[in-house]
Amino acid sequence: MVTDSIADFLTRIRNAQAAKHKVVEIPLTKTKKSLTEILYNQGYVASYKVENEGTTKAAIKIALKYDKITQQPVIKKLERISRPGLRQYASATELPRVLNGLGIAIISTSKGLLIDKHAREQNVGGEVLCRIY
Repeated sequence: MVTDSIADFLTRIRNAQAAKHKVVEIPLTKTKKSLTEILYNQGYVASYKVENEGTTKAAIKIALKYDKITQQPVIKKLERISRPGLRQYASATELPRVLNGLGIAIISTSKGLLIDKHAREQNVGGEVLCRIY
């Protein structure tokens, strides 16, 4: 049984990229689906597809993105910030900037999962889940 589903999500992507896989399959939850949508909208993954939604075998298939010339993964680092043993919260003014705006921090807010830039624009804080660059 997985106790931290977000860390599991990030680790599956990290491991698939290290093994140069084109596609990674992850069990479906609402949070993981929102994380995947953010990664897709920000250009970190090529595409994604939800399979068997509404069943116990529901999964997300994520097509990973690699640089065309160097064949290096587009995602350089996935880092979990808030974890079950030590939650990390930030107000709208204290939200972290990742690589001076080149990366993203994903924040769990009262308005759903948002990237740090959108959370600042909407003036909401929340739990800092992870940072990606």
